[in-house]
Amino acid sequence: MRKQILVALLGATLMAIASIGHAQTYPTRPVRIVTTFPVGAGPDVALRLVADKLAQKWGQPVMVENKPGGNGFIAVDAVKRSPADGYTLIQMDNSQTSAHPSLFKHLPYDLMRDFEPLTPMLRNYFFMVVPGDSPYKTTGDLLAAARAQPGAITYGSWFVGSPGHIGGAMLEDGAGVKMMHVPYKDMGQLYAAVANKELAWAFGSGGSAGPLQRAGKVRFMSVSAPSRLAGFPDVPTLRESGGPPDFELVASVGLLAPKGIPAAIADKVSTDVAEVLRDPDVLQRYEGMFYEPYALSRPQYVNALTEETHRFGQVLKKLNITLD
Repeated sequence: MRKQILVALLGATLMAIASIGHAQTYPTRPVRIVTTFPVGAGPDVALRLVADKLAQKWGQPVMVENKPGGNGFIAVDAVKRSPADGYTLIQMDNSQTSAHPSLFKHLPYDLMRDFEPLTPMLRNYFFMVVPGDSPYKTTGDLLAAARAQPGAITYGSWFVGSPGHIGGAMLEDGAGVKMMHVPYKDMGQLYAAVANKELAWAFGSGGSAGPLQRAGKVRFMSVSAPSRLAGFPDVPTLRESGGPPDFELVASVGLLAPKGIPAAIADKVSTDVAEVLRDPDVLQRYEGMFYEPYALSRPQYVNALTEETHRFGQVLKKLNITLD
């Protein structure tokens, strides 16, 4: 028995040494990052900026490959079957990592079984977007109207199960009101509908709804953040504006790898991405896109995803929101 224990310890030690050795030389060839987003989407632009900085740091090309569509399943399937060597990574958002397990009864992947979370890259909070001349001046005004006329107040999102939809359902639940959800095919149609008063409101980011806000066609009534955002000091938090006291809605995007990636390589990617996110150029570009650089250690990221999956699951189950 003692001999078996010694052999096992020796094997583990050799594996650890090999992993560290690989990390010291990693990468020795191009790295591919598959994203679930289309070319030109905000997360894609943010990823390409980070990929360029990583390429400079690593001395190897870091290529971004777009595989949008199919609720992210196309990209997920391609990456989960790739070698777990650190040369193929995937960018996913928190609807795909944390909401999909409850939205789909037959999800073609298990996040923690098939993937190793490395680090988040960015996050952004959502504004309650209303028409420029909306009769509702505060979130409390809108919720009071919804309470007085159950189902009459409309809100939109960019698709069923999107953060905008889940956030709206969470707001209904937290405020004890009933509103009507209207899904749209894309964000352009969604915020045009708000501007044209076809919808009472919708959740939107500073990037997606910002052009219409700057044109005065829509107004940011409140923000789903714990405190006011630096770029919008005059926009109150949802709580300050009369919403539920503990309401918060945040979107995040992170990097993951196929399960089995050597721990030392996973740690290196996580650490290097965090360093890149502190680069002044990245900070400036992210600020212009209304993104907040957001990095966590690997254990912290796993804990955050676990907690978020539980929270989303509770809301989606309670409201019976599914996609299959």
